[in-house]
Amino acid sequence: MSTKFLSQNLRRNVGVRNKRDKILIVCEGKKTEPNYFAKFPVKKEIVEVDIDDAAYITDTCVERAIALKEEAERNKTPYNQVWCVFDRDSHPLQGFNRAFQLADNNKIRIAYSNEAFELWYVLHYDYHVTGSTRDWYKEKLNSLLDEEYRKNSQDMYDKLKSKQERAIKHAEKLLNRYPQFSPHQNNPSTTVHKLVQELNKYK
Repeated sequence: MSTKFLSQNLRRNVGVRNKRDKILIVCEGKKTEPNYFAKFPVKKEIVEVDIDDAAYITDTCVERAIALKEEAERNKTPYNQVWCVFDRDSHPLQGFNRAFQLADNNKIRIAYSNEAFELWYVLHYDYHVTGSTRDWYKEKLNSLLDEEYRKNSQDMYDKLKSKQERAIKHAEKLLNRYPQFSPHQNNPSTTVHKLVQELNKYK
């Protein structure tokens, strides 16, 4: 497994160029999202995936990604792709929209979910078109999984991987429902599948 978690600073040897592709994923959540993406079976000989559990929200999550991206560039070990993962949830609208502008200005990609990351999990089973609360997603997953959904579970990737293609199709279909891309208004919607598709290229 080539995925690793970052601590406060990138641990790099200055001046040493990594010939593999490098992907940075900065997650708003401390456990749910990092645990999920850490399970992707990417080939370590062709890609290095760094996961940072930022524990920041929306625009501050992007600011963290910018800082790590710039540090890697100074150390001459730049990333091929930088992603931020966060939810719409109840975060202030101004910060949520600013996150997209900051990301666009700094060539950072966003895997967002409106309302919650758990929408991505539900899409593995159902094509869900109704805006729902975080609590609703939890109850729904209890039913779909036939067990209690644990938010910080380390095995959600394994439980869902056989249904991943279905989830991607459902996520794309959701986005296509909306006449324009407006993440703060498009509820439910997600672009997590776009990051999933990128990681799948390295299996």
